[in-house]
Amino acid sequence: MKRFVLAALLVTVGGMGTPAMAQGIDSHDVTVEGTRVRYLEAGPTGGQTVVLLHGMRFTSETWRELGTIERLAEAGHHVVALDLPGYGNSQRSPVAIEDYLAKALETLLPGEKVAIVSPSMSGGFSLPFVVRHADRVAGFIPVAPVGVNQYRDRLRDVQVPTLVVWGENDTVFPVAQADVLTEALDGKTLILEGASHPAYLDRPDDFHRELLAFLKLP
Repeated sequence: MKRFVLAALLVTVGGMGTPAMAQGIDSHDVTVEGTRVRYLEAGPTGGQTVVLLHGMRFTSETWRELGTIERLAEAGHHVVALDLPGYGNSQRSPVAIEDYLAKALETLLPGEKVAIVSPSMSGGFSLPFVVRHADRVAGFIPVAPVGVNQYRDRLRDVQVPTLVVWGENDTVFPVAQADVLTEALDGKTLILEGASHPAYLDRPDDFHRELLAFLKLP
């Protein structure tokens, strides 16, 4: 297990700041188990696919506004940002949370191996997917996700490249949970100094830099 703390070099104001230019980002609807799913897509389809999930207060548009989709696409990644069921422009789904991501990705990206960025609430979707479908996970980047204690034991049998991201000042889930998750997955931990629960909003430049570096690893 490797853990490192990234200190702030500049004082930044929490929140999204100025929205990045978002050229080349397309919006699509697809039907999954009878319900509409909205997703944003950018980047070359031949690149490593990165699936962006979101937390309870956010949608796929968060990643557009933060510039994450554009940054990943510019680096050559194929980016798919989902509106989870009942959020944004996706309808509520009858599919159980623990089964949903597998069904959605089988519709959108059948058989494809993907990297998954999963903040907060979306851990309820991503952690069971990683446990059950590790062969479809090229990389896992959980950001203070829910479900750590629920899935920690089953994750010990999973071998996927993992970067656990946490805000130093997270008051929703204690930062000690980062070590629990990292140990279970034998991954790396990135602690963003001074950041809160949605650490990527407080430290977007650092988050993007470390995310891109992680995705370059073999």
